Amino acid sequence: MNKTEKFICLVLGGILLWYLFMEMPKQQKAQREAAVAAQKASAAQSPAAVQAPQPATAVAQPVASAEAPAAPALPSVPEETVVLENDDLRLELSTWGGVVKKATLKRYAKGRGPVGDGNPPVEFDFATAPLGALGGDVVAYSVAANDGGSVVFSDGVRTRRVSLLKDYIVTFEDSAVSGATTLSLGSMSMGGSKNDILSVDSWALNAGKGKPGVIHHCEGDSPLKGYLVGGISGGCGGSKSAAGLPASASVPYPGAQTWIALKNRFFVTALVSTTAENSGFTATVARDTGAPNYRPKSVSAVANLKADGAVTSVFFVGPKRQSLLWDLGMKDVMEFGMWRWICYPVVWTLNLFNGWIPNYGVAIILLTILVRLLFWPLTHKSTVGMKKMQEIQPLMKEIQARYKDNPQRMQQETWALYKEHKVNPMSSCLPMLIQIPVFIALFNVLRSAVELRYAPFLWIGDLSEPEGLFASWFPFGGLNILPILMAATMALQSALTPSAGDKSQQKMMMVFMPIMMLFMFYSFPSALSLYWTLSQVMSIVQMWMIRRSTQKAQSGAAVVPDAVIDPPQTRQMRRHN
Repeated sequence: MNKTEKFICLVLGGILLWYLFMEMPKQQKAQREAAVAAQKASAAQSPAAVQAPQPATAVAQPVASAEAPAAPALPSVPEETVVLENDDLRLELSTWGGVVKKATLKRYAKGRGPVGDGNPPVEFDFATAPLGALGGDVVAYSVAANDGGSVVFSDGVRTRRVSLLKDYIVTFEDSAVSGATTLSLGSMSMGGSKNDILSVDSWALNAGKGKPGVIHHCEGDSPLKGYLVGGISGGCGGSKSAAGLPASASVPYPGAQTWIALKNRFFVTALVSTTAENSGFTATVARDTGAPNYRPKSVSAVANLKADGAVTSVFFVGPKRQSLLWDLGMKDVMEFGMWRWICYPVVWTLNLFNGWIPNYGVAIILLTILVRLLFWPLTHKSTVGMKKMQEIQPLMKEIQARYKDNPQRMQQETWALYKEHKVNPMSSCLPMLIQIPVFIALFNVLRSAVELRYAPFLWIGDLSEPEGLFASWFPFGGLNILPILMAATMALQSALTPSAGDKSQQKMMMVFMPIMMLFMFYSFPSALSLYWTLSQVMSIVQMWMIRRSTQKAQSGAAVVPDAVIDPPQTRQMRRHN
C-alpha cells in the first residue's frame, strides 16, 4: 500500500468517523431538541396553536397542534364488516364510512420464518385512523353490492365503491363530494427493529424554486422533521426525556402534493393519486408513551382536498418494493438519494438472481461475483501497477538521494522513470475511488430492501439485521461472525497488496483499518458484511493469481538456455551512448 493509498484510506476513514461520531450525533441532537422544544411549547400554550418552523417549500406558516383532531361522532346503526381479499392483501372494511379498518399483508410474516399458525402475517391496524375516511362525518352506509373484488356502499343518496386490485392497490370511488374535505391515509407504526425508521414522504408541486420534487419530511426544513427524530440516518430513537410531553402532535403541511406516503423501514401506505384538488396534508405523530425518552410510535395523515362531484382516489398499502413503487411513479420513496442511478440496477439485479435461485444470500453472492468481474480488469491493472511500483523503488530512492537538493529535477526524473517503466502512480487509487459509489449504493440498498427482511442464509436468520448469535452470552447484541471474517480478510488483503512504502506503516494499516471497519460493520445488516467479506476474498484470490503468474514468468525467464542477450537499454543508458 503506497503513500497515496494510505492517504485516501485515512481520509475516508476520518470522514466516516467524523460523520458517525460528530456530525450524525449533532444532527440527531438538533432534531430531538427541536421536537422537544416544539412539543413543550405546544403543551404550555393552548392546544390549538403553536408555531412550528416554516419549511422553504411551504407557502404559509404551518401550525403544530399538540392534540390530534377530535374523533367524529359514530352512527347509531350497527356496524358491519366486509372483507375483500386477493393473493396479496386482505382488507376489513366497515359500513361506517365505507373505510378500511385493517389491512393484512398475506405474504409477509410478522416474525422470522414463513407465515403460519404460530407466525401471523403483517397487519396494519387502521382502527384509530381508518384508510379512506372522507371528511369529518361518518356516513352510515349499507352494502349495495359485493362481487368479491369490490364492494359498493350506499346510503340512498350517494355511493362509494371500494376495489381491491393486484399489487396492493386499493381504490375509492365516491359519487358525490362537495367543497373542502379531508381524506385519510391511515397510519404507519414503527417496526420491531432498533434500526427502524418512521417517515413521511410526498411529491410537492413546489418543492423549492417553483419546481416539483420529492420531500422527505424526516430531514431538511420540513416542520415534521423534529417529530420524526433520527430520520433515515439511524432509526427513530431519542435521548431527551419525554416527561411532560403530549401524547401526540398534529403538524399541517400546506401546498399541493401529487402523492403522500407514510412509511417505516419496509412498508408503505400511500395516497398515490386523486382526481380531487389537493392543497396539502396534516400529519399526526404519536409518541411511545411507555418509553422514558422521546420516540415516535406511529404517524397518520389526512390529505386536504376540494372537489365538486365524483372523486376517485388510489391508495397503495404494501411493501416498500422498488418494482411496485416505480410503476406508481413513487420510486423516490426508496430514498436512494444521489446514488439512485446505481441503486436501481442493483435492486433489479438482486431480484433477478433471486428469481434464478430463490435465496437472497445466494443472490448477494452472485451480485458480489458480478461486481468483482466487472471491476476485474481495472483491479488487475491496478495490482500489476502496484507491483511495478514496488520493483522500481530502488531506482526511485536513487533519484531521491541524487537530487535531494533539487526538488524540480527530482520530480522530472521521477516522472521520466514512471514513463520509462510504463507506471502510473495513480492507477492503484482508481479502483478504490470507483468502487466507493458502488459500496455506498449497496449500503443504501441492503439496509432497507424489504426483500432481505427475515431472509435466511446458512446460520443467518435475517439478512437485514446483524447475526446476533448467542445474544444472551455476548455483549453488543450477540456474536456477529461476518464482521470478524471481514476484518480478517481485510488484514490478509493488506498483507498481500504490493507496497512501495514503509513496512512499518503498512503493518500499522493492516491493524488500524480492519479494527476500524470491524467496529463500523458490527451493527450493520449481515447482508452488507456478507457482500464485503466475499468481495475481499475474491480480491485476495486475484492478488494470489497475479503473484503466481509473475513468479512463473520470472522462473521461466531463469531457465533460458545460455545465450548472449543484450539487456534492454534504459533512458539513462541511451543518453550516454
